[in-house]
Amino acid sequence: MGQVTIYLDNEMENKLKKAAKASKKSVSKWVAAIINEKVSTEWPQNITELAGSWKNDFPSLDEIRSTQGVDIKREDF
Repeated sequence: MGQVTIYLDNEMENKLKKAAKASKKSVSKWVAAIINEKVSTEWPQNITELAGSWKNDFPSLDEIRSTQGVDIKREDF
């Protein structure tokens, strides 16, 4: 497993520690999770589960067009 060294000013280090503590993770695991999120090339599982989960809330193309008037004849050039 690789190791990375980063240099942070005191203010950023304190923010990092607070964020890791708030998420109940070690600083190392918190940073690793952020890196994983940023370099991931796949959608998160909860997003992929949304596909197809909703009913037909959207009108069909025919329904949309049925409310439109008739176009006027275009001029011939």
